[in-house]
Amino acid sequence: MRISLFALALLASSLQVFSQTPANTHSAVPNQKGGQDMFGPYEVAADWPQDIAELDGHQNWTYGAGQGVFAESPDRIYLLHRGELPNIDRPAQTVYPDAGPALSFPVAQLPWRNASVGPRSSLPGALDGEDTDRGTPGVDHNWEHCLIVVNREGEIIEEWTQWDSLFRRPHALAMNPYDPDKHLWVVDDYRHALFKFTNDGSELVQTIGEPNVSGNDDSHFSRPTFIAFLPDAMFVADGYANTRVVKFDHDGNYLMEWGQAGDPPNETRPGYMNNVHGIAVDAESRRVFVNDRANNRVQVFTEDGEYLDEWSFGPEPTDIHLIYIGADGVLWAADRATTKILGYDLDGNFLYSWGTFGDFPGAQWGVHGMSVDQEGNFYIAEVGNGRVQKYEPKEGARPELFVGKPVYSAWE
Repeated sequence: MRISLFALALLASSLQVFSQTPANTHSAVPNQKGGQDMFGPYEVAADWPQDIAELDGHQNWTYGAGQGVFAESPDRIYLLHRGELPNIDRPAQTVYPDAGPALSFPVAQLPWRNASVGPRSSLPGALDGEDTDRGTPGVDHNWEHCLIVVNREGEIIEEWTQWDSLFRRPHALAMNPYDPDKHLWVVDDYRHALFKFTNDGSELVQTIGEPNVSGNDDSHFSRPTFIAFLPDAMFVADGYANTRVVKFDHDGNYLMEWGQAGDPPNETRPGYMNNVHGIAVDAESRRVFVNDRANNRVQVFTEDGEYLDEWSFGPEPTDIHLIYIGADGVLWAADRATTKILGYDLDGNFLYSWGTFGDFPGAQWGVHGMSVDQEGNFYIAEVGNGRVQKYEPKEGARPELFVGKPVYSAWE
């Protein structure tokens, strides 16, 4: 039976109270005087990563919406963005009397550009359109550098620009911990497909789903979102349009599926889902945790789709983007609405949260990807702010508050 660090910490704090020894058991760093857990148990890595604007010929561009991040190691981190946006400074504050009285932009202390949503945000445009609703190519957006690799210092060491034309709305990326060859998977929800690449990006070795063709059968998806792995299976959250989980073996052979369309936002029936936007597995129990986003809950199943449990992430405006389970058996969720990183044990008991809204270093807006490396560094990708950030463990912080390291099996 797994005994979590949280349980051990709770026992230790209880013994401290019993012995009348004063101790601060609530902050990330015990007995910290002053300050606040703005970034939880972490310190933000300043000026990380290198900006696209530093590359030759790209001085006028920066990152588009940050879709995903995956740390293969502390020296090899994959960053996934929806192309590039103009590299411009925060504009001067201007009033807009034609729109209404007492209106000005930008609003003080708030982010000034949404990289993901709006008429001039990152590509793509409408699902069945030609992206003409996003403005002028080369002026309002640039479809390059969707996938790059950086080292621990954030320096760009690989540019996978050879695959930019393959992607339309790359949504998430992952690596199978049971794959010794460390293939990289990219889920593209607008192309209704999953793409599997060699580790160096030189070859596309497999495509699951028929690109640009949506469907709801054993060979088609309709806007898939995320992927998770067990030693002998992988699970696809399918997704924005479909309302199911699809199970494959590691060779991509269809095995089974489960899930039916529910009635959002208050669906309570087991197995009925809406906007299946996140999936994670517990390697020890082989349970599958599904983010039923539109119904603000996680549903728990056996690996063959038998319903086991569920819990709510809270009432509106809760909006969970994704879930993650590390080797320590704690589920972490990213809430776009409250800008919190939320921790739960696998029975759904709430443990800890942290995060603050903004576009300054360390603040968050629209966390859409999370990853942890072997040193415990924590990474997030933000669709709203259009960036990826790195957080380093804070000295003296309680270890049970760190987002757990991934399961490593075939590689480390």
